[in-house]
Order: sequence, then C-alpha cells, then structure tokens
Amino acid sequence: MSLFVTELRRLAKRRVTRLLLVLLVLGLAGVATAFSFSSHKLSKEVVAAAQVEADHQYRQAVKDWERTVADCDAAKARGEATEERFGPNCGRDWQPQPEMFDPKWNLPYQFDFRAEFPTFIAVFAGAVALFAFIVGASFVGAEWSTGGMMNLLLWRPKRLAVLGTKMAALLTTVLGVTVVLGAFWTLAFWLIGRYRGTTVKVTAGVWRSIGLDGLRAVGIVLAIGAIAFALASLGRHTAMALGAAVAVFAISEIGIRIAVGVLSIPFGDRYVLSTYAQAWFMKQVKLFDYDACQFAKGQCEPAELLVTWQDSALVFGLGAAVVLVAAFWAMRKRDIA
Repeated sequence: MSLFVTELRRLAKRRVTRLLLVLLVLGLAGVATAFSFSSHKLSKEVVAAAQVEADHQYRQAVKDWERTVADCDAAKARGEATEERFGPNCGRDWQPQPEMFDPKWNLPYQFDFRAEFPTFIAVFAGAVALFAFIVGASFVGAEWSTGGMMNLLLWRPKRLAVLGTKMAALLTTVLGVTVVLGAFWTLAFWLIGRYRGTTVKVTAGVWRSIGLDGLRAVGIVLAIGAIAFALASLGRHTAMALGAAVAVFAISEIGIRIAVGVLSIPFGDRYVLSTYAQAWFMKQVKLFDYDACQFAKGQCEPAELLVTWQDSALVFGLGAAVVLVAAFWAMRKRDIA
C-alpha cells in the first residue's frame, strides 16, 4: 500500500477529523435551513397586499396632513404663532405624494440567488477554511508531539517525501470535502431561491461567475490548510499553528489598525489582511483617504486606492510560499528526535 493512501486513511480515521466534519455539515445545514425560513416567495397576492398597505398609508398620511393644516389655520385665527410649530405656510408645501409610499417597503424579504449567493460562497469558504486549518494543524502536529513522525521516518527515511505526502493527503481530503459540500451548498441555496425566493436573470454568465467565485473559495481553503500544516510542522505541535493564527489576527486587525490610525497613514486598511480577504471574494475593494480632503473649502473627492483579487493572490500566495518553504527547509535540516 502506498504512503499516500495510508495517510489518506489515517487522516479519515482521526476522531478530530470526523468530529469537525460532522460539526461543519451540521453548521452549514443549520445556516441553510434557518435562512430558508427567512425568505418568502413574493406571489401576486403578497405584492397586491403590499400595494393595498401602501395605499392605506398614503391615505392616512393625507388625512393627518389635512388635520395639521386645519389645526394651523385655527391657531392662526386665534392669533397664535404657528411657524415654529407647523412650519411656513402651515405645512401646505409638505403634502404627501403617492410616490413617497413605495409598496416594496411593505414586502417581506425575498432571497435573490443571482445577487446574494456570492456572499454565501464567502460564508461557506470561511466555515470550510476553519475546518481545514484545525484539521491541517492537528494532522501533522499530533504526529510530531506523539512521536508518530519519528516512527514513520524509520519506515520511510525520506523526510521531504514523507512531509510532502502528508500534505498532499491533507489537501486532497480538504479539496474533496470542499467540492462535495460546495455542491450541496449551491444546490441548497438554488432550491431556496427557486421555491422561497427568486432565480430570475440567472444566465450562463451568472453561473460562470459563481464558478469563478467557487474556485476562489477552493483556493483560499487549500491555502489556509497548507499554512496550518506548515506552521504545525515548524513548531512540531498543533498549538504552534493556533498560536500563530491568534498572533496574526491580533497584529493585523488590532495592532496595525491602531498604528495606522495614530500615525495617520493614508489607506491604512491596505496593510490589514481582512482587506485582502474581502477583495479576494468581492474581486476588488475601494479604499478612501478622507484625511486628504479639506471640507471647509467645499466639496472634496477623497483619494482612492483599489485593492484587487490579484493583489490578494499575491499577498496570500507569498505568505503561503514562505511558510511552506520554511517548513520543508526545517524538515530537511533539523534533528528529528
């Protein structure tokens, strides 16, 4: 039996892998189920009821306006000052108009698959990325901390091949989980849109765009899994990856934000990892420098900086490459015992 197949089976049989997979499936299913109840199909009856409600609100507003004008005229006849209370001309210039009461405001929420599903791809990617991180870190971290890696290297003394095969088994498993669950996730929200929302204007081009979003989700999940694996291998413990993740989050999302705010650095968010994660899924993010404006001199268009998904690919790609190279270099040089 090949080492790759052996590692696949070992990863699949680990209790933490199975537990996290069950929790992931239950979590995603819970989100989809709960969301399905929040969406409502806008039938002709529902739209008609919304129009009736808007017409009623308009008529009631007109009655209230007429009563206010009459009260103002009566107050004027008594010699009272009315402008402060009722406004100039007794508010006659503020007569409600039908267009002020859009029936859409009375409609319940309806899920639009075309417009909203890309956001749920990002939600799915976040959940699966967390699964990939914990499984990837614990897979190799447990091997180091329990002595399993040393025993394996006695059987297969080629260090880089062993570590590379382990990572290949991890990424293959994560890829399979992402693709399978991603297909069910897409189907679930398509059905929500079909029966409790809307799927209008979902063309072949929309499906291509969704497919590209899905590929970006797969890419970020695999990258996070590989980074977690490499960090745990570097530190020879699962806690190394978890600690590094907490440190990066604290530095990026707290430390850097505070620093750029204190130093008034233009476009400070370009130094924050969450900006690149957002740009990865939204294709691009615009940053604005309002400090460059002097509003006392009139209207000002703030300076803009565009962060694209290509920038995100460069940042995350370089980060993953550095950690992976360090992990394999350490594996090649350091003492195993």
